[in-house]
Amino acid sequence: MTVRLTVCLLVSLLGFAPLQLLSQDSDAIRGVVLDPNRDALPRVTVRLLDSGGAEVARARTDVQGRFAFTGLQRVGYTVVAELLGFKPHRVAAQTGDHLELVLRLAPVREQVVVTATRTEAPTPQLGASTSVLHQKEIEDRLAWPASDLLRALPGATVARTGGLGTQTALFVRGGESDHNKVLLDGIVLNEPGGFFDFTNLTAENLERIEVVRGPQSALFGSDAMTSVVQLFTRRGRAETPRPQFQLGFEAGNNDTWRGRGGLAGELGRFDYSLQWARLSTDNREPNNTFHNTTLSANLGAALAENTWIRLIARGELGRVGTPGQTAFGRPDSDAFLRRRDADAGFALTNQTASFWQQRLTYSFAKSRQVSRNLFADPPFVPEFEGRRAPFPFFDFPFDFLNDNRRHRLSYQSDWQLGQAGRSTGQHFLTFAFDWDREQGAFGDRLFGQVPAEAERDNFGWVAQHQVLWSRLFLTNGVRVEDNESFGTSVVPRSSVAYLARLGGSYLGSTKLKFNFGLGIKEPTLIESFSPSPFFRGNPNLAPERVRSFDVGIEQRFWQERGKLEVNAFDNRFRDLIAFQTVSFFPSFEGSFFNVTRVKAKGAEVALELAPGWGLRGLGTYTFVDSQVVRIDCTPLEEVVSLCGARRSDPATGVGRPLLRRPRHSGSLLIFWDWGRLSVISTTVFVGRRTDSDFSALVPPVTSSQGYTRWDLAWTYRASYRVSYFGVVENLLNHDYMEVVGFPALKLTFRAGARVEF
Repeated sequence: MTVRLTVCLLVSLLGFAPLQLLSQDSDAIRGVVLDPNRDALPRVTVRLLDSGGAEVARARTDVQGRFAFTGLQRVGYTVVAELLGFKPHRVAAQTGDHLELVLRLAPVREQVVVTATRTEAPTPQLGASTSVLHQKEIEDRLAWPASDLLRALPGATVARTGGLGTQTALFVRGGESDHNKVLLDGIVLNEPGGFFDFTNLTAENLERIEVVRGPQSALFGSDAMTSVVQLFTRRGRAETPRPQFQLGFEAGNNDTWRGRGGLAGELGRFDYSLQWARLSTDNREPNNTFHNTTLSANLGAALAENTWIRLIARGELGRVGTPGQTAFGRPDSDAFLRRRDADAGFALTNQTASFWQQRLTYSFAKSRQVSRNLFADPPFVPEFEGRRAPFPFFDFPFDFLNDNRRHRLSYQSDWQLGQAGRSTGQHFLTFAFDWDREQGAFGDRLFGQVPAEAERDNFGWVAQHQVLWSRLFLTNGVRVEDNESFGTSVVPRSSVAYLARLGGSYLGSTKLKFNFGLGIKEPTLIESFSPSPFFRGNPNLAPERVRSFDVGIEQRFWQERGKLEVNAFDNRFRDLIAFQTVSFFPSFEGSFFNVTRVKAKGAEVALELAPGWGLRGLGTYTFVDSQVVRIDCTPLEEVVSLCGARRSDPATGVGRPLLRRPRHSGSLLIFWDWGRLSVISTTVFVGRRTDSDFSALVPPVTSSQGYTRWDLAWTYRASYRVSYFGVVENLLNHDYMEVVGFPALKLTFRAGARVEF
């Protein structure tokens, strides 16, 4: 069935003769609208004015930035292109002209994003709360792990268990760490069941990162409960006829170094971007050395005037020592995690007609993780700040394999109906189909056990309708998810953006927005299929669910040099999966059940200022009020009083805030570009949050102290294509823990140079 479906989709995609989209009519004015990087700007309002300044017609650019006015008289006109976040462009035109309009960025810029609607859309026309990190910021901040770039975003908290390469989790708007869909150019990186460890995902060869907050399961299905994080690989561009090479090297304390090399360019209809990088560091603790190699490729070609093909490939090969909770006692001397991630995606896009675009994609993602501890270290009694465990802890050897694979086939059809300026509005219809085959092998191989294997197929059907008026933008979508584990689920989503004010000399545009959505998350393969009696899988698990509302306002001011965004959200989670005891006799047995309900509500504030002189500042503040509402128990746990202990646990019990979600957090980024010098100051504040020592300390540790981290990075672009750079992280040398028991890195620094030729 899958083969027949693929063939049918290919015939549908390529069976239409490409239509001539841009003919040169003598009674027409046609053109294209581009941004300063010469990328197409879709959905830009283009107005046609007569010699007296009266509006004759209005249009919006298509996905390739093109517009057309036809049936015109042979007289002079003025064409005006306008989009919030860009400076308007006005040019004189006559019939028969083909115009190229390049819009300059406003001091506080807006972006064109894909993730919020699965189509290219400018952020002023979206109700969803969206953040974008562009290429220059990614490069100038000099962050190695991609997760460090997410720390300063509103609504987001990153928690890492120690130094570089250790387990790294992302929490958004009070959700769990497995409630975020993570994509690379459309390739799903999550393990089956939603979890994604940012351990060795680097920022190498990235062009931008888009983060859409709130449930997006109506577009992306399972796991998109509180956010979607999509990373886009850099594309080659034809700045010169010959290829562009890049080499770089840097080194710092903790025996840290990184080397990298890249090749990019464009040759006719073919573009390419290739990059290799290798980093190594000893981190802070014993047995915490981290090595990682990144391989990345983005290859594209225009097969015809209206047909494009693109291939994405990426590999992350890492190994890190895992000393454990060294704040409580001796480190583990030999435990380590070895991870091999390989991702590849193929996309075929066809502009079948000016109003119709089709896209067929296939991707494969594989993550093989081996967690190994072959030697038993001496037992120890955990101690911390006067607290002590009542018994010693023993080291247990293990050799655990977690091998996941995902095949994904997707077809998407986008239609554009209606015309800008009419009372009926302009309509964008999206229909999509996604098929996933998830496969996994997991288990402890130390004593000759054969890892258990599991497989499931999931299908999702998406329908989305976007309608655009001059000030009002509506998006409604629904997805029918057919999951082999939990059956069929329907998840809707609605989004509204309204421009209450279009602009002015001092007080600029005002955008009001509202979002409602449902989200779902499938069980992990272990939760559904594990054969072990110690953590037996439950095939009857329901999906985890969330219901979310959020409202917000965006106000531009100071002649487009300032922007204030305020969002309030309310998330209600139910059917969260937890492990519970089933039996003590004749042997211990446990399994997984939908037993927990929680809630999280709060607010996000983001203020951006661009006063000039190369300065730009972005400050954020996030407030999250989270709480465990309900915990259900098995009958055995009720009898032996385990249920009462679970519900009254000072760290995770009913009425307590959610684990590792701070009530208060914020960030301040200051960017300064002065000639060839770029300086970025990044300060992140994370307040006190609920946590647990998980080491039986008496009295127990039930919270983590707040901390502030200040990073400073600089880049000097010298002549002859040579750049010198340096970064100092944790500049104030604070001693803190993002996760209880795991000391974070103290002051680290590194410097280096790169050359382009």
